[in-house]
Amino acid sequence: MDQPAHAPRRLGPLPLLIFGSRWLQLPLYVGLIVAQCVYVYLFVKELWHLIHDVPGLDEQEVMLIVLGLIDVVMISNLLIMVIVGGYETFVSRLGLEGHPDQPEWLSHVNASVLKVKLAMAIIGISSIHLLKTFIAAGTLNGLPFCSADALASIAEGAGGMALKCSALTPQGVMWQTIIHLVFIVSAIGIAWTDRIMQGHVATADEPR
Repeated sequence: MDQPAHAPRRLGPLPLLIFGSRWLQLPLYVGLIVAQCVYVYLFVKELWHLIHDVPGLDEQEVMLIVLGLIDVVMISNLLIMVIVGGYETFVSRLGLEGHPDQPEWLSHVNASVLKVKLAMAIIGISSIHLLKTFIAAGTLNGLPFCSADALASIAEGAGGMALKCSALTPQGVMWQTIIHLVFIVSAIGIAWTDRIMQGHVATADEPR
C-alpha cells in the first residue's frame, strides 16, 4: 500500500535532534509569561495608588501615573507578541485557525512581520517614556539637579528631598530624545529591508 502524499517525512537522528532543539525555547516563553504576571501586579499596584491618592494629586501627577499605566500595558502587549508570535514562528503551531479569539495579526505572522511589529511596539513604549520625561521636565520650576547624596536620600525615603531637586537634566532629556529617534530610524530601516527582500523573492518567483 502506497504511503499518503501528505505523510510527514521521517527524519534522521541528527536532523531530528537539531529540529527538536527548538523546544529548548519553551522555558524562555514560560519565563516571559511569569514576567507578564509581574506586570499585571505592577499595573494593579499603580491603579490602586491612583484611586487611593487621587484627592491629593494634581492634574500633572495623575497624568504621569496614567502614562505609567499605559506604559505597563504597552510592555505587556509587547510580551504577548513575543510569547505568542515567537512560539508560533520558532517553536510550534498553536492550532488557532478558526478560533474566534485568534489575534488578527497572528494569521500572517512570520519572522519579518514579527520584527517590524516588535520595532513599532518599542517605538510606542519609548514615546510614552519620552512624553513622561517632557511632562516632568515642564514641572521642574527651576529646581537644581540632585547630587549623588540627594538621590541616595530620596531612594531611602527622606522626607521632602524630592521637592528640592530634580534627577532630570537637559543632557538626559536630549539623549533620551536622540535614542527615541534612533529607534524610529531603526524601525524604518527594518521595514525597508524587509520590503526589498520581499520584492526580490517575488521577482524570483515570477515565471520566465
